[in-house]
Amino acid sequence: MANFNQNPPKFRDKAPEVRERRLETGIAFAGTCNDIRCAQRSGCINAANRSFSQTHGCQFTLSLGMLNSLRNAVVIMHGPIGCGACTIGSVGTSQTFRRLRDPLAEGVVWLNTNLDESDVIAGGEKKLRESILYADKEFRPETIIVPISCVPSLIGDDVDNILDNLQSETAAILIPIHCAGFKTKIMASAYDDVYHGILRGLVRPPVRKIDSNIIPDENYIFKKKYRDEHTVNILNVGSMSRPDELELERLLNAIGLYVRFLPCYSAAEDFRYMTESALNVSVCGTHDDFFIENVYNLFGIPYIIDVMPVGKKNTSRWLLKIAEHFGFEKDAQKFIDSEEREINEALDQFRPTLKGKRVYIAGGEVRILATAEVVQDLGMEVVGFKGHHYDKFSEPLFDNLENIDDVPYNAATQQPFEQINIVKKLNPDLYIGHTGTGNISVKQGVATFPLYGPANNYMGYSGVFEIARRINKALKNWQYCKKITEHCPLPYRKEYLEGDPFKYIKENG
Repeated sequence: MANFNQNPPKFRDKAPEVRERRLETGIAFAGTCNDIRCAQRSGCINAANRSFSQTHGCQFTLSLGMLNSLRNAVVIMHGPIGCGACTIGSVGTSQTFRRLRDPLAEGVVWLNTNLDESDVIAGGEKKLRESILYADKEFRPETIIVPISCVPSLIGDDVDNILDNLQSETAAILIPIHCAGFKTKIMASAYDDVYHGILRGLVRPPVRKIDSNIIPDENYIFKKKYRDEHTVNILNVGSMSRPDELELERLLNAIGLYVRFLPCYSAAEDFRYMTESALNVSVCGTHDDFFIENVYNLFGIPYIIDVMPVGKKNTSRWLLKIAEHFGFEKDAQKFIDSEEREINEALDQFRPTLKGKRVYIAGGEVRILATAEVVQDLGMEVVGFKGHHYDKFSEPLFDNLENIDDVPYNAATQQPFEQINIVKKLNPDLYIGHTGTGNISVKQGVATFPLYGPANNYMGYSGVFEIARRINKALKNWQYCKKITEHCPLPYRKEYLEGDPFKYIKENG
């Protein structure tokens, strides 16, 4: 087992490798599900690019999605005032979701160093020092996190050195996050950047002081040892709701396991106590692989990366794999059989209405395939996918899907012009996608349903029922989508919509 204080080679660099190199992730692909799987296996999935691109994701913004959820922390955005402005729109919801985990949690506290034209010439290091000292004195947080945007990365501000020098002057733990948006086209690289900072600054075994004059409580020691050996760390994602967490906790408690959720909505101490556990479990390989692989290398804690527990088959497989690690598979299988019987009976009321409906699914690579299993289970037909990107973490999810080898798959981060074109050609009854991406499909007269939402239950067996209930409601009441097409025409010419949606994708980058 490695000693964290030895500063292992993977953390001598300021930031991890971007996913183009680390995972050979691809973001420009058009073909079928079978085509993209073959391309990934042959190692050429990331060879393509676009000669024209319309909108893109930024890893700085995505990093803030994780960082702004951390409790007892101040986030200092080092960059121009516009970087991170999206935080304003999430302050209220973030505070609400924090308090669902901790009733005493405060809201988001963030600052911006507000770099301007003069700072581009003279450097922004003075402003950063002042901001850190002010935040430590004014807010007294456990942690001060400094995500570094494009401008200070380009002009060469030595943020790591500044934080190292200031650490002795501040009570808070200082953590740099190198997440400049220009460094990668795979915005999911943001997860690696945030986890890299968390690993460098927060993940440590807790310090327990033992008084030699006190006789040890053997009963307490036994109970703690048993609990540690049966505790599972569930790596949550920002799009998970509190009901999602409670459902997954219910499933694992039912087979005799204890649960801890992190990193989203966690406090600094949660990362210390995570080392006292028996297993790390990812709900999304795209989100967690960098973190749990390195935790394994540092502390020897084994991990599971498999399917996302969205959908009946995926949930059962996810739960059974965890149970097998502890030797609880027989009890787990009995519990799974009982849960599946119950959910099948509950879904019968929706199947007649939903059977045969055509669905197009867009969003994160793992979630779209997990959601497709729910869609097929309800008797609906998946007619197309659009994933933000594609890499090896999609593979396990194909096991629970049927007859999709010839279904179109478009790898694209945003690129609404491609989505508009292919949705028009496929003419689905329902569009399932990330919040904010369905507006263009609504204008095409297609009923829409959000792929995720931190206010709704999607995971586990209860999540299957909620997805079915809400899809049924969306398809029964889609008059708004039908009417809006008469008043909000799309800004695309007829000639483009009749042409090839993927003509700008270049196979050799």
